[in-house]
Amino acid sequence: MVTSDLVTLRRDLHRKPEPAWREFYTTARIVEEVQSRVDLDELHIGPDAIVGEHRLAVPDDAEIAEWYEQASEYDIDEEILSQLEGGYTGAVAVLERGEGPTVGLRVDIDGLPQPESEDGEHAPVAEGFRSEHDGAMHACGHDAHATIGVGVLEAIAESDFSGTFKVFFQPAEEVIGGGKSMATSEHIQDVDALLAAHIGLDHPTGEIVAGIDGFLAVSHLDATFTGAPSHAGGHPEEGRNAVQAMATAVQNLYSIPRHSDGPTRINAGVVEGGTAANVIPEEAHIEAEVRGKTTELMEYMRSNARRVIRNAAEMHDCEVEIELGSEAPSATSDQDLVSIVSEVAGETAGVENVMERDELGGSEDATFLMQTVQDNGGSACYIGVGTDHPGGHHTATFDVDEASLQHGVDVLTGAVEQISRDW
Repeated sequence: MVTSDLVTLRRDLHRKPEPAWREFYTTARIVEEVQSRVDLDELHIGPDAIVGEHRLAVPDDAEIAEWYEQASEYDIDEEILSQLEGGYTGAVAVLERGEGPTVGLRVDIDGLPQPESEDGEHAPVAEGFRSEHDGAMHACGHDAHATIGVGVLEAIAESDFSGTFKVFFQPAEEVIGGGKSMATSEHIQDVDALLAAHIGLDHPTGEIVAGIDGFLAVSHLDATFTGAPSHAGGHPEEGRNAVQAMATAVQNLYSIPRHSDGPTRINAGVVEGGTAANVIPEEAHIEAEVRGKTTELMEYMRSNARRVIRNAAEMHDCEVEIELGSEAPSATSDQDLVSIVSEVAGETAGVENVMERDELGGSEDATFLMQTVQDNGGSACYIGVGTDHPGGHHTATFDVDEASLQHGVDVLTGAVEQISRDW
């Protein structure tokens, strides 16, 4: 794909962002583009690309159906679309080119439930590719990631690569929901070397980070407190205040001791409850997350968070139900692949600076796939592709410098080829 083709595909995906497990148009469009460009040996779509029982943070059936209906109104292959029904999105494309290693590339494809800026100076507005889906946008560059994945696939198909090459077009990264479903599939089990990539991350256009580390293991949890209602003025002693239990829990969650083994995080991101000022609230709810530099530190925080929540409920004579949500482990990029990416990037046109390593300081469910490959004796590496972005990630004005699309394709293609030669 020449740069103009990359830009065209990226802008098309940008116009039609779809959140986690609703990437119907996105998956079908990727599949159509791949099939038009590459003579694949295998193409696994939707339920054949993932293990459905390991999908995390799946929205309700009504919301999935609404987004499916929207996608069906577009000019897209109905046969492809039908395979995704029910929220089984994503794809795995496979090239077999004789003897050699099995190399994988993981790219994520979902958008965010966030409105996009309407400012006339915002490039997608000025150039006519702003999101057409109200309340959703590609605010983290996954439209660029999917495009880069297609570009690398075509470039490898046209190269002298020897081995098997797989591209994992992964759904639901933004909710830490899709990585596990692909990491438990048969498609990842024979991968000897896995590359994953992310655009931006506060690195400018022309800069490549050969190996990103510092992934914080993460776990989401929801807590629902149940008490008993009563009139707040007439009979307050008859009530059991669920909001009071929730408030105690929130306060004490932030008091969990830090750990000497490394950084930990906790956040009560959603707190809600009650119906009226004169009613002792019967129910309250917390949506929270814990993180840790290692999976063990995350588990330390999660265990203490559950203890704090249960004790808060008991203190105020309430019941509480705790549900664990999506999660992802920590991971580290292997030096053998970091060295290959660093060398290739240093010889790639348009790349002006190469950093060997940097820390993400956040979480990513590519770590599921990385860990699976590493546990099976292979190597994994997460790469940063710099891009100038006027707004930060997850903001209404986020955009990418489209010159970085070609940088990503060229660096990743070169790295895949070098892995094959070194095997």
